[in-house]
Amino acid sequence: MAKSIEPIVSAHHAIPRYQQIARQLKQAISDGELAAGSRLPSSRTMALELGVARATVENAYGELVAQGWLERRGQAGTFVSPSATSGANNLATPTSQPQGAPRPFQMGLPALDAFPRALWSRVMGRRLRLQTRFDLLLPEANGESTLRQAIADYLRFSRSIDCQPEQVFITSGFQAAMRLVAHTLAKPGDGIWLEDPGYRYVRPVFAEAGMSLHPVPVDGEGMQIDYGVNHFPDARFALLTPAHQSPLGVALSLNRRHQLLDWAAENQSWVIEDDYDSEFRYHGKPLPPIKSLDGPQRVIYAGTFSKSLFPALRVAWLVVPQQQVEAFSQHTHFLPCTAPLLVQQTIADFLREGHFWRHLKKMRLCYSERRLWLEHALQQQGFDVVPQAGGIQMVMRVNGDDRALVAKARASGLAVQA
Repeated sequence: MAKSIEPIVSAHHAIPRYQQIARQLKQAISDGELAAGSRLPSSRTMALELGVARATVENAYGELVAQGWLERRGQAGTFVSPSATSGANNLATPTSQPQGAPRPFQMGLPALDAFPRALWSRVMGRRLRLQTRFDLLLPEANGESTLRQAIADYLRFSRSIDCQPEQVFITSGFQAAMRLVAHTLAKPGDGIWLEDPGYRYVRPVFAEAGMSLHPVPVDGEGMQIDYGVNHFPDARFALLTPAHQSPLGVALSLNRRHQLLDWAAENQSWVIEDDYDSEFRYHGKPLPPIKSLDGPQRVIYAGTFSKSLFPALRVAWLVVPQQQVEAFSQHTHFLPCTAPLLVQQTIADFLREGHFWRHLKKMRLCYSERRLWLEHALQQQGFDVVPQAGGIQMVMRVNGDDRALVAKARASGLAVQA
């Protein structure tokens, strides 16, 4: 089925639930998201997804069969009628086109089609119904307390990172998290190691803070720590993606993790560990996060829900050393978290009720299968795909000018990167 049917919030509460479902199905058919001849889920499956009685779905299907939108084919199931068109019964209403629709091979985009939107809607709807007048006040500047507690609990069991909720700071996206780090700890002229190649969209944050950007090469073991020590020994910061380097996908070796911590302790420098997608490991046991090895307390751990849930959340977090909690708290008065309280509360419930764990388990299998399919298809066309143990990116070696090849690919509508 091309489109999940989500709960409808209607001002007309008298409309029966089966009619709401029927209307949304008709809209999906009118918009072309349910093509003529496509098979719908069984009434049992649809009822489980929407959290309604099976009879409710049966009534919705029955109404659409009677109107000619759907047809039943015995044990084969229920299908969109071949005669259904966008003008059928003249009930279609204009809908806005999605902005910024993703293109093929767009990097860093999770499988949005596999996200449990109906479950998310129920969790958010319940939280919305339970809100009190106090939830209408300005939220805490460093993030909603239940979400900070849920993240601390999750990191303790999944990453072996022992932290307290007061060490967790919620921000409105990864760039906002880096901006908070820069405002709290950095001074103009401070140097920062950045992976080369690396995540380019964060560089303006440090440049705006007046910091010196030092590119450090990446090889098969991740960032070359020796290079950084030899060329930029006095840098005050190092930002890296040790689990699955962005964009090459390699993991920082254990030896280099210890090298990095030794350098930070000796120079009183800060390591920013961007752990954006370590949940997605397909082969072998993942290395421990640098933060879990952080005896000197020089690591700032950053994470986001953009890859594990969906990008539109715009919610990230920092785990800062205990001795820096007060300094970060003071700066959140000038750079407060602007993520909506309802979103933060919903994420907290999603974590605490175990939905997040189950979602990650499903997505690991999903990504592993899709990667194998895509890798096989590309190899059949002669592409050299680089093996990876995890992550949601895919790297291919090419001959010739990679930028020229990317320009041709983008002209054809493919969102690959050189």
